[in-house]
Amino acid sequence: MTGCALGIGYLVVVDPHDPDAVMPRCPTKIVTGLDCPACGGLRLVHDLLHGHARAAVHDNPFVLLCSPVLMYLGWRHLRAASLGERTRVPRPLASGLGGGALVWMVVRNLPGWPLKPTST
Repeated sequence: MTGCALGIGYLVVVDPHDPDAVMPRCPTKIVTGLDCPACGGLRLVHDLLHGHARAAVHDNPFVLLCSPVLMYLGWRHLRAASLGERTRVPRPLASGLGGGALVWMVVRNLPGWPLKPTST
């Protein structure tokens, strides 16, 4: 939880659109040269924190649309862990998210796809 808060705090003050900003590099992009399903996620969070909704959609609409579900699953996991319980993601939901991520990765890497993560 602390790491998440520190990461969000960092994104408030550091712009991941700036090529000189210190940000983690995507392993998928390094190895394959392709944008992974989450590429642009840090830019998306930065844009949302600064009220730039249009730029956030442009950075990664898939992650933006999946965010409520992912936040709920994260909250559910933390709640269960605090109670000493275990939770599982329902198989249809996990399959849907995984399948959607694969389709998104293919679509976003098609030649001419207009929604590329923004940069300065």
